Amino acid sequence: MIKIVTVIGARPQIIKAAALSRAIKNTFSDKIKEIIVHTGQHYDKNMSQVFIDELKIPEPDYNLNVGSGGHAKQTSDMIIGIEEILKDIKPDFLVLYGDTNSTLAGAIAASKIHIPIVHIEAGLRSFNKSMPEEINRIMCDHTSTLMFSPTKTGINNLISEGFNLQNKPPYYPDNPGIFHCGDIMYDNSLYFKTVSDKQSNILKEYGLEKGNFILSTIHRDNNTDIPERLNSIFTALLEIANKENIPVAIPLHPRTGKLLRINLENSLYNAIIENKNILILPPVSFLDIIALESNCRLVMTDSGGVQKEAYYFNKPCIIFRSETEWVEIVNEGAAIIANADKDCIVNSYFKLSKNLNIKFPQLFGDGKAAEFICNKLLGLN
Repeated sequence: MIKIVTVIGARPQIIKAAALSRAIKNTFSDKIKEIIVHTGQHYDKNMSQVFIDELKIPEPDYNLNVGSGGHAKQTSDMIIGIEEILKDIKPDFLVLYGDTNSTLAGAIAASKIHIPIVHIEAGLRSFNKSMPEEINRIMCDHTSTLMFSPTKTGINNLISEGFNLQNKPPYYPDNPGIFHCGDIMYDNSLYFKTVSDKQSNILKEYGLEKGNFILSTIHRDNNTDIPERLNSIFTALLEIANKENIPVAIPLHPRTGKLLRINLENSLYNAIIENKNILILPPVSFLDIIALESNCRLVMTDSGGVQKEAYYFNKPCIIFRSETEWVEIVNEGAAIIANADKDCIVNSYFKLSKNLNIKFPQLFGDGKAAEFICNKLLGLN
């Protein structure tokens, strides 16, 4: 039996970890022992524990409780905590997801003491190094022993950085194994869509009709912390809601909720709060976000995960960023990069919402990425 340590810290990682934990429980429980470390990067109950409870993820074996703080302090506290755990457990692999500070901390801690790193979602690139996430994902890829990319684009990005797709075992950081496995979040979306259909009441709770509302999420600091960008985005949302007389459901990330009153112009803030079609929601559970994504008309977001989930459920998407890691959905015409440009957002909405010929070919695997990853960890295929 092999031992793996899985590091989670932010909401998306908690959700992604559900797929691997489920595969281990259902198929590999006699071959893989998983120890879960929660860094505490997302410490708000609505952004962390609620997902562990709802998705039936095993409770973390360790919680570092690092909380918020600057990038350096937060990451350094994580490195210290993760290193101590790794030295004690001596796992066969450290499993990391995505591109958060928890990912970076795990990569640094494990690489220094020669614990093999498994990076799930390897090869994703925005080609924008002003984003902390871009630095984190590059650093993690370049210290990993096994890399699992959800898309062919991710594989091509790794090849362009000098990685050799033809590497053979034994794998190690200078000779890593690189695999196109499909997207582990696609596994989850297929699995939890059925659960969401039975358990989520969010549409009824907020009086939302299937196919007749917009879902919008905003959380990236370059949108929430820059008043000009936040005002532009909300001006666009307000204009669309008024012109189309369509509800816009906005589950607010805690950071966005704190900054909305501060960074929006008073007149815009009041117009948003008073508009019957602008529905400001508290953070929602994963089952509720799936219900919103799968039943809306269109998605507008700055979240990489929500972009993909919109595609899974055949929903057009407007991206509040200047780039995306998920270039495939843009190339297919299912999404438009509008940045925080008010006119571009509004025009993109009308372009996508009136286009009945958008195709959503299967880009993200067969829904069995977690099983593929487990087999590779065991050296079975």
